[in-house]
Amino acid sequence: MEKIKVIIADDSDFVRDGMRIILSVDEDFDVIGCASNGREAVEIAEVNAPDVFLMDIQMPEMDGIEATKYIVEHNLGKVLILTTFDDDELVQRALKNGAKGYLIKNHTPEHLKQMIRSVYHGTGVMEETILENLAKNTGTKSAGFCEEGYTSRELDIIKAVAEGLSNKEIAAKLFISEGTVKNYITTILAKENLSHRTALAVYYLTGKK
Repeated sequence: MEKIKVIIADDSDFVRDGMRIILSVDEDFDVIGCASNGREAVEIAEVNAPDVFLMDIQMPEMDGIEATKYIVEHNLGKVLILTTFDDDELVQRALKNGAKGYLIKNHTPEHLKQMIRSVYHGTGVMEETILENLAKNTGTKSAGFCEEGYTSRELDIIKAVAEGLSNKEIAAKLFISEGTVKNYITTILAKENLSHRTALAVYYLTGKK
């Protein structure tokens, strides 16, 4: 297996060094650069193409939101946002700019590594509490979500997923079996070429895949 090439961008030396050490001792990862702001991260990426960026939000010169926008527009890699700030507005801005995941910095080393692997393999990741807040505060379909090609029942399922309901809760709400819910979700994910229900919820709420 090829190593996952990672760039770490954070204005804290302590955070950068800690994540670099965590990843460097695992043979699955290759930390190809560390940056103290978004501009440095972009400059490193243009020389050494990464697979995944670990990107803090609040940094000098170029913050993580702006850097994510540039990285996605120029196809420089996938961005996993890391922050200590549970700020719903920042969550929405990061996702709208194309971030593939968003995690609060209270993760264990193994959790961090698993999230990087998920993003690398194309699965959107997000802390459950953040998704719940996003659903609560946004609540409605984004203009960027396209309803064409869906039945009314499929749209009901998608909305329920975006509300954070489990298959069991969706089944009870819509008076169908859990197996039917699972089949619907599998079909919907295939239509959108998404690999995880969290990515579907993010797409519905923000318009971004």
